[in-house]
Amino acid sequence: MRAIRLHAFGPAENLVYEEVPDPAPGPGQVRVAVAAAGVHVLDTALREGGTGLYPAPVALPTVPGREVAGTVDALGEGTDPGWLGKRVVAHLGMAPGGYAERAVTDADRLHETPGALGDAEAVAMIGTGRTALGILRFTELGPESVAVVTAAAGGIGTLLVQYAKNAGATVVGLAGGPEKTARVRENGADIAVDYTRPGWPAEVRARLGGARATVLLDAVGGTTARAAVDLLGKGGQHLVYGWAGAGLLDGAPLTLTDGELDALGITSEPVLGPRMLARAGGTVRTLELEALAEAAAGRLRPAVQRFPLAEAAAAHRALENRATVGKVVLVP
Repeated sequence: MRAIRLHAFGPAENLVYEEVPDPAPGPGQVRVAVAAAGVHVLDTALREGGTGLYPAPVALPTVPGREVAGTVDALGEGTDPGWLGKRVVAHLGMAPGGYAERAVTDADRLHETPGALGDAEAVAMIGTGRTALGILRFTELGPESVAVVTAAAGGIGTLLVQYAKNAGATVVGLAGGPEKTARVRENGADIAVDYTRPGWPAEVRARLGGARATVLLDAVGGTTARAAVDLLGKGGQHLVYGWAGAGLLDGAPLTLTDGELDALGITSEPVLGPRMLARAGGTVRTLELEALAEAAAGRLRPAVQRFPLAEAAAAHRALENRATVGKVVLVP
């Protein structure tokens, strides 16, 4: 089969498209003929050598990628034969192997893909979708809510905008550049603003007509997040799930001192990792099931940007340069 392999940590050019042996499923596993593989920002960190993000050292060469959708074409010993031939989607956990024409995973990680849902969209929901729904466990949105979403043209941001609109909230979507801002507007945001333009906070305040934000869903950090925090009213929430504006490996999310929080009358908290897991009842599978159901029903519509599998390096460069819209997916 053809796959993308990383032989040495470094730039995107180190992702090599080459022939490798087909993987064989072990006991309790399946092999998936991959129709779509997700690309995550953590994949770019791993490629550069950020192995501290993983619980165990990464052995090279490796096939990156942890999200796949496709059709089960082989079973390991003891695996339920009912899986054979089914369209499925799975998050592989910390085991890589997704950037390939075939991938192996444990059968208990599988979800049957709803019939009306495309493979690329299923991949988006199994990772990005579950994260979006996990973030939303930390707030209650309704007609009285004013939600500000940074990185609103991204994979998670797109879904947060849709969910907030479905809940009746007023939605302010922040994105970088006119093309992304137009996408945010098309996605349903009441106010879509280019945060790379000077004076954007004043524009948001004017368009809100004196209303204050109740929640800031923040994936950017840095000066953008600091300016957005000032849009919050008393009792507002600052929920942090990323810091793309600062860089994953060398940056940090916006942190506010107790004095700043008291003066603003708001709360601020990170929502990823164990906190999110606790809100989901101890398992991400609940969030995965909800995400797939929301997409299958048409309530959430993931944005997807496709690249051929052979162009994984280009996909990584685009993601790192923030030149993508929605979830990045590789198609064999």
